[in-house]
Amino acid sequence: MLYVIYSEDVADSLEKRRVARPAHIERLQKMHEQGRVLIGGPTPAIDSADPGDAGMSGSVLIMEFETLEEAKIWADADPYVEAGVYKSVSVKPFKRVF
Repeated sequence: MLYVIYSEDVADSLEKRRVARPAHIERLQKMHEQGRVLIGGPTPAIDSADPGDAGMSGSVLIMEFETLEEAKIWADADPYVEAGVYKSVSVKPFKRVF
């Protein structure tokens, strides 16, 4: 089943993101190679594809897992969580219509 993982950044998260990004991307790449990532990416803090020093305000992932619990465990182990990038992470089932 698909699940949406919505994460909201702490204020001034840019440097924390930069430090943890390689591990974050490597982990997502493995899931992508397994065909389990439908879509994923950050949400810019300003209305720009390249927000520069404004940074990001969070992240959105839509991924495939066996259960909601598995999705939550995976999301909680994100390097951005460990690095203190996210102030909150929510995981919900997602029904693809389009």
